[in-house]
Amino acid sequence: MQSENPFQPRLLPLLGAPPGERRDAARNREALLAAAQELVDECGVDHVTMEAVAVRAGVGKGTLFRRFESREGLMAALLDRSETAWQAAVISGPPPLGPGADPRERLLAFGRSRLESALLHGELIRAAGRAGARSYAAWSFTAMHLRHLLGELGVTGDLPLLATALLAPLEVPVLEQQVKVEHLPVDRVYRAWVDLVDRVARPLD
Repeated sequence: MQSENPFQPRLLPLLGAPPGERRDAARNREALLAAAQELVDECGVDHVTMEAVAVRAGVGKGTLFRRFESREGLMAALLDRSETAWQAAVISGPPPLGPGADPRERLLAFGRSRLESALLHGELIRAAGRAGARSYAAWSFTAMHLRHLLGELGVTGDLPLLATALLAPLEVPVLEQQVKVEHLPVDRVYRAWVDLVDRVARPLD
């Protein structure tokens, strides 16, 4: 019987829905988040207020504050919503991000997806403040998935630290420095990351 791979990724709990949340409460929460996401898409993160979200969702502003406590809490919940969807795509979505592709193809799809997600959600992460710092669960999922793929590729060595080295260039501060401050093309940044992957995963002679 094949032993379980300790690096096999699995969905991990994020910050969002409280454990044991009632079904109607979960529906209400999703409706509030959907209204907030619509406004973010239409106006940008910086222009979204709690009052505007309450109006869009058809609830009182007090209801929104009771649910999320603050604007930062609301933005953090939106971030978790996106992270949960991304994790589901990795676990059971179509290849190459999801299962079904060879490990290198999945690894490269992971890098491209994580890079684009970080750039897309940079403003949301800042708006969420301390509440928006990626949770330990979110980091653990990405690190575990990367270790799993490195193991599938036959990479040897200290896989946890190698995975951290590959994840670091995909973090928001690094990417925004390169893309928004230094004005490096996204494709150039991604190609450099692929080069790093190939150096880490290259078989020893």
